[in-house]
Amino acid sequence: MTADVLIEPRREKHEKQLPKEGVLFANPSDAEVEIAFLKQQGGESRFLFNSGLCVERRKKFIAGPAVGAPMAAIVLEKLVALGAERIVFFGWCGALDPGLRIGDILVPDTALSGEGTSSYYPLKGGDPAPEAGLRESLVKRLQRLAMPIKTGRIWSTDALYRESRAELFSLRAKKAVVAVDMEFSALCAVAAFRSVALAGALIVSDELWADDWRPGFTQPHFRKIAARVRRLLVQEAFGVFSL
Repeated sequence: MTADVLIEPRREKHEKQLPKEGVLFANPSDAEVEIAFLKQQGGESRFLFNSGLCVERRKKFIAGPAVGAPMAAIVLEKLVALGAERIVFFGWCGALDPGLRIGDILVPDTALSGEGTSSYYPLKGGDPAPEAGLRESLVKRLQRLAMPIKTGRIWSTDALYRESRAELFSLRAKKAVVAVDMEFSALCAVAAFRSVALAGALIVSDELWADDWRPGFTQPHFRKIAARVRRLLVQEAFGVFSL
């Protein structure tokens, strides 16, 4: 426990222990589809405050949604308190670099915080980052899809509708940021603070590097890639962790 912290996350007596390994979905649509799929495979639904949770034969779990840094941190904290130790995150991101296009798969190697949650989880040094070993095994597993896997730094923000062209250009030019989301930096900070492993795969949902915003949320190509990646993570999550 941390000195002088009023509330520590914990597992209550009535709550079952979680498997050590699982997948956390940011977005409601992804979480809803994959939790329903896992339940059809015999998964057990469990209560998770303001989110969803399903456990498969004590081998792995899937959880979500967890939109935005504060909610993502709350969900991850509870998952860790319940026993999670190795978590793969799946979300969407906006591309800041012309080398990223709608439907591309990004596995970030570092994160830059533009959100307010990470500062409550002080790190010993450097920016938030995924756990290297888990990230490597995730990349290897995703390569089975025979699609390019992109990498780079991601910036996480709280203010979806307050991204300016000047700020995004500066992040790309001065900080080598290639994409933006709302959760990843906070999740990396929480995971490091709690000494658990976390890595993430994000699908490019929109392009922010051009003069005009290019949304791809409803494009068939984006939907197809997102569905393939999230289903791979759910079906083979245990393989991701054991590589």
